[in-house]
Amino acid sequence: MKLSASLLALALLPVALGAQIPPAIIPAGVGVNIHFVTGHARDLDLVTSAGFKFVRMDFGWQATERKAGVYDWTEYDALTAQLERRGLRAIYILDYVNELYEPVVDARHPVGEPAPERHLASPRHPKSVTAFARWSAAAARHFQGRHILWEIYNEPNGDFWRPKPDAAEYTTMALATAKAIRQAEPSATIIAPAMSGFDWKYLEYFLRSGVLEFLDGVSVHPYRSHNYSPETAAVDYKRLRELIDRCAPPSKRGKVPILSGEWGYPSSTDGVSLETQAAFAVRQQLSNLLNGVPLSIWYDWKNDGRNPADSEQNYGTVNEDLQPKPAYTALKEMIDALSGYRLQQRLEGLAETDFVLVFVNESGARKAAAWIMAEPHTVRLQGLQSEISLELGPLPQYVVMK
Repeated sequence: MKLSASLLALALLPVALGAQIPPAIIPAGVGVNIHFVTGHARDLDLVTSAGFKFVRMDFGWQATERKAGVYDWTEYDALTAQLERRGLRAIYILDYVNELYEPVVDARHPVGEPAPERHLASPRHPKSVTAFARWSAAAARHFQGRHILWEIYNEPNGDFWRPKPDAAEYTTMALATAKAIRQAEPSATIIAPAMSGFDWKYLEYFLRSGVLEFLDGVSVHPYRSHNYSPETAAVDYKRLRELIDRCAPPSKRGKVPILSGEWGYPSSTDGVSLETQAAFAVRQQLSNLLNGVPLSIWYDWKNDGRNPADSEQNYGTVNEDLQPKPAYTALKEMIDALSGYRLQQRLEGLAETDFVLVFVNESGARKAAAWIMAEPHTVRLQGLQSEISLELGPLPQYVVMK
């Protein structure tokens, strides 16, 4: 087999990324979701030790605007400072509701519940949309120059948008918010819509609204059944990239990156094994790079509980007591092996389920990351220090090349 003459991965990457979108160099775009604002120094130390460079966290509207027009950033000032001291960057999710501006309503989960539940409504009326946009712009202005990615809401096509998902309502709010942020802080990095899965009808409505004029990236959450590995997202990314380019203004076609803002597999009894979770965590990062996705946030940083039957409690890279799971170790090993390397291409001439990705660093040194989607088997590789045979399995191996 030969190395492909075309640099596949580089061809897939957007030709110009926003200033604050990380370059597609490991580990610049490797991150995790967290669920805390203050304290948790030990968590952040472990996040840093693994080599992660991003954390994604809710930036709560109601928690920071308790009196109309008065903003308290104190807790997020502290978190941002903690992150900066460790060389970490933030994706702050501008969410969710505020009792100052919207009432409590009957809300039903999209897949149906026995009875409606009572929740505060999302910002969907002119007064609350204006207030949300004004608050978002004030946050971006306050944290100017802190290299934060501002994400407009979270999974609005699911039950986070109340009383029920509504593409028109969310798009109206997102447009107003993106415009307000851009006016208040022109250099801010703005991403959206943090879409759950690939809701094509919803995505097309949103992207055709003109919002791409103001966005630096399109964020999606490519969750799928645990029977479908991370590589299966390739077809979705291709379709989304084509949709973005159809909807983008001419000056931004080919220049708006897709970001994997949240995605994981639970190591629960009805999910995947600890070993499979570890393999998928690494392959998510690597296959996303192969598909031109420069930033990938693994969900979740740590388990939320100790019930092995509850999938929601078992997405973490570490246990609730911060003991590393195999996923933590595997991600750390990937970062250690490929730090400073950029994806160059995928090795051709192998089976469709065999992946050998070639990486190169600034000095021209090359390494390969290799794994398979099928049953473990031996693969013969050329173009390395010598022709070798590797027994490949689901967890990537790293090989030095000539």
